[in-house]
Amino acid sequence: MKKQFNRMRQLANQTVGRAEKTEVLSDDLLQIERRMELVRLVSHNTHKRLVSCLQGQLGTDTEKRHKKLPLTALSQAMQEGGGQLGDESLIGKMMDVCGEAESRLATELMQHEVQIERDILDPLNQLAEVEIPNILKQRKQLAKLVLDYDSAKTRFYQASKSNNQAMAAKADSLKDEMDEALNKVEICKDQLSADMYNFASKEGEYARYYVMLLEAQAEYHRRSLAALEAAIPTIQVQQDSWTEKPAFGTALEEHLKRSNREIALPIEACVMMLLETGMKEEGLFRIAAGASKLKKLKAALDCSTSQLEEFYSDPHAVAGALKSYLRELPEPLMTFGLYDEWLQASNVSDSDKRLQALWVTCDRLPKSHKANLRYLVKFLAKLAQDSEVNKMTPSNIAIVLGPNLLWAKTEGTLAEMAAATSVHVVAIIEPIIQHADWFFPEGKTSLSVDYSKITLQLSQLLGRGSFHHINLHHLFTSSSVRGGLQCVRQVPVSPQPQPQPAPHPSVPSQDTEQAGVAGPSCVGPLCSGRRVHHSH
Repeated sequence: MKKQFNRMRQLANQTVGRAEKTEVLSDDLLQIERRMELVRLVSHNTHKRLVSCLQGQLGTDTEKRHKKLPLTALSQAMQEGGGQLGDESLIGKMMDVCGEAESRLATELMQHEVQIERDILDPLNQLAEVEIPNILKQRKQLAKLVLDYDSAKTRFYQASKSNNQAMAAKADSLKDEMDEALNKVEICKDQLSADMYNFASKEGEYARYYVMLLEAQAEYHRRSLAALEAAIPTIQVQQDSWTEKPAFGTALEEHLKRSNREIALPIEACVMMLLETGMKEEGLFRIAAGASKLKKLKAALDCSTSQLEEFYSDPHAVAGALKSYLRELPEPLMTFGLYDEWLQASNVSDSDKRLQALWVTCDRLPKSHKANLRYLVKFLAKLAQDSEVNKMTPSNIAIVLGPNLLWAKTEGTLAEMAAATSVHVVAIIEPIIQHADWFFPEGKTSLSVDYSKITLQLSQLLGRGSFHHINLHHLFTSSSVRGGLQCVRQVPVSPQPQPQPAPHPSVPSQDTEQAGVAGPSCVGPLCSGRRVHHSH
């Protein structure tokens, strides 16, 4: 109790200035002391925040840490879900492969966190909670020893100056006490100074922890990226090999390649349904279908279902689905690249030369686009033959369907585009429908010339056992059907050379035409009014 009282008295004496406080540390050591306090504080905060970034449980063994990671739980859930769905489901395949990838990522994360704990967190904790506090304890001990020394020195000076004989007799013992206190101060000071200088010399080493943190994170992300890059090709192969993908909104070439088809499924399916039940329907392509029915048909075509019987009674929904497919193509059937050429051809004043220019542009279409346009135009020409009943003349068809076949790459709304180019589009589409056989006289459609196989193909396409409502053989071979879905080459009365895809085919002279050699410009109905007959 007496010792505690004396300590309080010493502190009070220094506070009121009756005992001089000795400062034993040099300026550079005092500066190191201040920086050391800050380093302890920021190291503690960094350690605390870095621990909160970890997903694993700090201080546990690797196996337990791996099991507790959220990524591990995710990978297990994915693989279990993939097993439940099975390999017949693309989602099941994707979940299984992704689950394996997530498991590898979990392993990488676990190893990363173990490294972070070992190389960064533990040293930071050691610095903030052990090394610096130990030095600061020595600093407090030195302050205590300095207080003892100042007190002993004050008592000695008072005794040596006193006239009191008793006090003078104590001077020698007080001097010994002062010297002993000073010796303790020097020893503690030397030790503290060495530790402080050692801390200052290691500041670069402490700073290295933060470099190591970034290096560890970079290595973790590199390994994780490598794991993902190894898994993604496998996933992509399975994804690409899955043929059941939506057709609407997909590029024509991609859809044809994926489905191994010549004619896009929505085009062929809709044409087949309309051939059976829609050719006499008034206002086909002009009258809007019910939104819910149209949405359902588009979804059914997207998943390649064969259960389409219910739509046979609603040809307007079928026509609407066909229009939607054409409009939702990323590139129109008549292509962006030829847009300006189509418009230039439609502006030619002479009718024969206009047809010739349109034919040249049509011949430049990519193979897949040309084949699908041929198929569609042949159907539209067949539809126009019943215009007295369905009211869909080539002009009407061009008005309602043209904007879905050709539009500019940079455009506003559909209404703005239709208003700006409707006249041009009609001038392009109408003559192509009117003279379908002249524009597309060659080759086959996607339907085979073997008529016994046509019925089978249509049955397979639509999932129907037979087609009783149309005479397929008559449809594809009758010479009275001009502009129908022809599967045979047209042979005109006069000799007709195969049109050559030249940039600017010349119009034959009168002498040439009289000689019986007709070029592309004289094959069409505008040349002499001759009717083109078809062979079987």
